Amino acid sequence: MIGCKRLVLFFIVQLPASVMAIDGTTTSDWPQFRGHGASGVADGRSLPVEWDLETDTNIRWQTVIPGMGHASPIVCRGYVYIVSASTGVSEDSLRVGLYGDIDSVQDDSAYVWTLYCLSAESGQICWKRTVYEGQPQIKRHTKATHANSTPATNGRHLFVQLGSEGLYCYDLCGRLLWKKNLGQLDSGYYKVPAAQWGFGSSPITFRNLVIVQCDVQKNSFLAAYNVGNGREMWRVPRDEVPTWSTPTIHDNGRQAVLIVNGHKHAGGYDPMTGRELWRLSGGGDIPVPTPVVAHELVFLSSAHGSEKRLGAIRTSARGELVPNPSKDTEDKRIAWYEPRDATYMQTPIVYGDYLYACRDNGVLSCYNAGTGERLYRQRLGNGGTGFTASPVAGDGKLYFTSETGDVFVVRSGPEFELLTKNAMGEVCMATPAISNGMLIVRGKNRVFGIGEPQDAWIVQNETNSARYRNAHRHPPKRRSGLTAPIRLLRRVWPLRSPRATRTLDRRNTWPGPNGKR
Repeated sequence: MIGCKRLVLFFIVQLPASVMAIDGTTTSDWPQFRGHGASGVADGRSLPVEWDLETDTNIRWQTVIPGMGHASPIVCRGYVYIVSASTGVSEDSLRVGLYGDIDSVQDDSAYVWTLYCLSAESGQICWKRTVYEGQPQIKRHTKATHANSTPATNGRHLFVQLGSEGLYCYDLCGRLLWKKNLGQLDSGYYKVPAAQWGFGSSPITFRNLVIVQCDVQKNSFLAAYNVGNGREMWRVPRDEVPTWSTPTIHDNGRQAVLIVNGHKHAGGYDPMTGRELWRLSGGGDIPVPTPVVAHELVFLSSAHGSEKRLGAIRTSARGELVPNPSKDTEDKRIAWYEPRDATYMQTPIVYGDYLYACRDNGVLSCYNAGTGERLYRQRLGNGGTGFTASPVAGDGKLYFTSETGDVFVVRSGPEFELLTKNAMGEVCMATPAISNGMLIVRGKNRVFGIGEPQDAWIVQNETNSARYRNAHRHPPKRRSGLTAPIRLLRRVWPLRSPRATRTLDRRNTWPGPNGKR
C-alpha cells in the first residue's frame, strides 16, 4: 500500500499540469469507452499523422497481450488498463469482414479473464490480475470475443464488466474491492434466441455510482451500484431487445441525465434515482452506437433492420417523443432527423461544429451538427473492408480504424481531406484511446502506443513544472485553498520534474504481478 500512497502524492503535486475532471480523473485521462463523456475527443496536445511499425517511426511502444478482447484501453494517471480473455492456446477463430451471419462460435473451452495494467510511458506490464476463470455462460459471435466491454474508472476505482461472468471493482493497484453477479446476460439476436453473441455494453461512472445497461434476451434492466461497496442503489426494468450500446451522462450543472440507446426505448433517466425523463422508440433493432452529446444535443444512431435513424434530440427534451417526425407531426424536441443515414457498429463523433458518421463499409459522412445538413460523403478504403472501431479525434484530426488494421487519418472540417493511411499489421476491432498526445491502439495481439518523439513531451512538461514552481515562489496575496496543502507537500515531498517523478514512480510505486515491488 506504500506504493499507492506515493501515487496519490504524485498526482496531487502534478495537479496544475493535469486539470481535474468532474469525475475525479484528469483531463489527460481516458476513463471509459470513448473517453470523457464518451465524446471520443482529446484536444490540447499534438497527435501524430503518420507512423511506421517497420522503422518504429512515432511508435513509442508495443506490448503483446495474450488472448482476445474488443475492450478498449482506458488511461488513468499515467497507466493503461485493458481486459483480455484467453484459453491459453492460440486463438484464430475471429472472423472479420462484411458479412451478415448470426452464428455463434461453438467453443466449450475454459477461459481466463485478465485485467492488465501497463505503463503509459513504456508499455511495460506493471501488474495483471485474474478476474475470472471458467467456461463462459454465453457463447460469442464469430466477430466478437469474451472480453468486449471496456473498463471504466473514476480515478480511484476500476470497474470491469464481464457480462454473465459479473461486475468487478478494483483499486488502482489491482486489489479486488467487491464483485457482483448480474445474472445471465445474453445479448444475442432477439429474433433467433439460439444465436448467442455474448455481451458488449460497458460500465460508466457518475459521482458515487457505477452504472450498467443490461438490455438482454430476458429481463432487461438499467442499474446503479455504490462504487465503494457494490450495493445496488437503484434498478429499473426495461422492455427492450438486446443492445450493445454503452450509456452516456450529460451534466450541464443544473440537471444530470443518463442517456441510453435502444430500439423500443432510447431515453433519458435521472442517474441518481433511475426515474425516466424522456423516451423515444424506433430506429435499428440491434442498437450498438453510444449516445453522443454536444452543443446541447443528443445524437442517436442505430441502423440494423429496416430503420436507419440518425438524429439529434435537444437535451431539454422531456416526455415521450414522436418517433418519426415529419412536417405534419413536427416535434420541436427533435432538432433534426435523417431516416436512412445511421451507422450500425460505429458510434458517430462530434468534433467542433461537425458530426462525422462512418458506416461498416467505410462510407464517411460529415454533417452540420446543429442542422443535420450533409456536407460531404466519401469512402474510406476499397469498399470491401469492414469498420467496427469507433472514431476518435484530437489536434484537428480524426482517426478511423478498419478491421484489417488500417488507420485512416482525416483532417477535420466541412471538406474531406484524407491525410494518410497507417497500417497496424493486425486485426483491429477495439476503439482507440488518446492520452497526453499519444494514440493507444489495441490490435488482436498487441497494444500500441503511438506518438511523436517523447523528448518533446518531456521538455514541454518540464517547462510547465518550472512555471508552476515560479508561480509559487511569489504567490498572489489572495491565495487559493490549495496553497497550504501544496506548501505542506513541498516540505514532506520535494517537487520534482516530470522526468524524475516518473522514474521514481516506475521504480518504487507499483506492485509487480505478484503484488510485490
